Amino acid sequence: MHKVNPLIESGWNEKLMKEFRSGYFFSLKTFLKDEKRKLVIYPPGSKIFEAFNLAPFNEVKVVILGQDPYHGKGQAHGLCFSVPPEVPVPPSLGNIYKEINNDMDLPVPLHGNLESWAKQGVLLLNATLTVRAHQPGSHQNKGWETFTDAAIAAVSEHHKGLVFFLWGNYAKSKESLIDKNKHLVLKAAHPSPFSAHQGFFGCKHFSKANEYLKSMGKNEINWGIE
Repeated sequence: MHKVNPLIESGWNEKLMKEFRSGYFFSLKTFLKDEKRKLVIYPPGSKIFEAFNLAPFNEVKVVILGQDPYHGKGQAHGLCFSVPPEVPVPPSLGNIYKEINNDMDLPVPLHGNLESWAKQGVLLLNATLTVRAHQPGSHQNKGWETFTDAAIAAVSEHHKGLVFFLWGNYAKSKESLIDKNKHLVLKAAHPSPFSAHQGFFGCKHFSKANEYLKSMGKNEINWGIE
């Protein structure tokens, strides 16, 4: 058995321990150590599991799926679509804010830090949790997708009444991991400027999510950002 001491919230640690102890994860760790010796990797090591740490397993209510961390300096901090407060709001997140403004009549935020969502139980999960600086997709197909698929399957299995946002074809490819008899799956085009006008704008996913959570006796998400 490989020695494992992941910096991850205890509920997630328990549900994903099988993954941490598996051969593919050992290979992934070896790959990352080798990458870090030679290259700049994002996000910082302490932030790799930030999505899990800010949204503990037993508190997850909504899952938003991304694909890859941001690859520019200072952008990635472990939450999909999110950036630290001092970093300019990326285009896809800007479009998410426009849809929230249209859907919920909430003001458009001035920064792109989504930690307040995560702390309400929104799992902001990228399929790949690390990336080389300035090389998008550089850590795909190294094992992260197997790990994050297991995380999606775990929340689907052990919870009831969650909302999954699947934006774009890549996120939609994860639909088979979700038990749609127990959860609400909301699908739309990706919020990227290249596709947002093909069905993301006007999808009203944020109000639909809150209506569903309320119907399940759960607290609604405050989608506003201070």
